[in-house]
Amino acid sequence: MKNIELNPMAGEVFHVDKPLGKTSFAVVKRVRGVLRQRLGVPNVKVGHAGTLDPLATGVLTIVTGHKTKLIEQLQAGVKEYVATLRLGATTPSYDLETEVDAEFPWEHITREQIEATLRERFTGAIEQVPPAFSACKVDGKPAYKLARKGRDVELRAKTLVIDEVEVLECDLPRLVLRVVCSKGTYIRALARDIGEALGSGAHLTALRRTRIGDVTVDDCESLDGLCARLEAAPMVDPATAEALRLEQERRDNRARARKSSPPPSGLPPPLLKEGRRQ
Repeated sequence: MKNIELNPMAGEVFHVDKPLGKTSFAVVKRVRGVLRQRLGVPNVKVGHAGTLDPLATGVLTIVTGHKTKLIEQLQAGVKEYVATLRLGATTPSYDLETEVDAEFPWEHITREQIEATLRERFTGAIEQVPPAFSACKVDGKPAYKLARKGRDVELRAKTLVIDEVEVLECDLPRLVLRVVCSKGTYIRALARDIGEALGSGAHLTALRRTRIGDVTVDDCESLDGLCARLEAAPMVDPATAEALRLEQERRDNRARARKSSPPPSGLPPPLLKEGRRQ
């Protein structure tokens, strides 16, 4: 990538291939730390557009400065995942974060049955209950914090859309799927539901987000690579960034004022002259 001048305070958007084992917040925290040191300020706004679980990898969009206002828009894009499932076993978290708690027969399952089930029950608008081990709020607290304490967590089903679900590999009990879906889809919960629909159980053993909107993993850089670039790239200092922001705000205000002003209605009426006395 070109060594261009960055303006983190005004806002930058970066795309990272999130490494295995790190939370999305840990990625944000590391980027924020580098920017604080480079800019010499205690606070730099940094956020991410769409959480990835620690055991997932792939596209994670990092946003800084005033562009954090775009997070909702950025994470609304269609997402694509490659998910690896193990049929015949379940875990409380629906992935490898917790140990297997039950095993089920899977030998009766065929590829044809899998493809028919995915087509008939997991394509289009579906209802999905989020995992208890998730960031969904229960009484103001993240559900995963309650679940890790062994408390029962009840979450309501949500409507979401699965645009595509394709079998990439079928070496049972291992199953690899490509899933294209809407915002808010939990692939771990999808693995749970697919296992139940097949008369077995299932959990997620690997997950990679390959696309958000038009951004693919090919557009991403490693976390180490991004941090090295931020440490070396020229940057607009915070004072200059604020001055530029204020000047742009003034220009925008003037432009809005011109648009809202009524158009001229013509020439002013002529002045009346006092008539001559007879």
